[in-house]
Amino acid sequence: VHIMHTALVSGWAGSMALYELAVFDPSDPVLDPMWRQGMFVLPFMTRLGITNSWGGWNITGETVTNPGIWSYEGVATAHIVFSGLCFLAAIWHWVYWDLDVFCDDRTGKPSLDLPKIFGIHLFLSGVACFGFGAFHVTGLYGPGIWVSDPYGLTGKIQPVNPAWGAEGFDPFVSE
Repeated sequence: VHIMHTALVSGWAGSMALYELAVFDPSDPVLDPMWRQGMFVLPFMTRLGITNSWGGWNITGETVTNPGIWSYEGVATAHIVFSGLCFLAAIWHWVYWDLDVFCDDRTGKPSLDLPKIFGIHLFLSGVACFGFGAFHVTGLYGPGIWVSDPYGLTGKIQPVNPAWGAEGFDPFVSE
């Protein structure tokens, strides 16, 4: 159930991003920004550092010749591919839930340690999400995040050094 739910959420995010890209007008990013055009997914992607499109435009209004794979369309496509893989994994787990490998040889009955299996999957998902976030935000593998000035008027994409203590939860810290 959880894998299928992840597939549905990821598929929605990817397809919604593609829909918003189809109706978005990037011609005037100052007077007609994406949030004023009713976009929901694209502003979040922009805040995470995605600024280029395969269509050749940039969120600042510049023309881009090589947007790279991690553009708006690339991230949307990655979500849809991930959704398909999660869907297939959910179907596989549903069909093959009673494999012989999960049966006790002595009794012949299923002997699944479900909390342990769930815990391992949850731990691995957490490591993957934390790793992706840490690599993306710090700029090690990815652009960084959108950092605004104290008034929210201007900003740019830059890598940040996360604070791993309690001060990391303070949204008003400016360095």
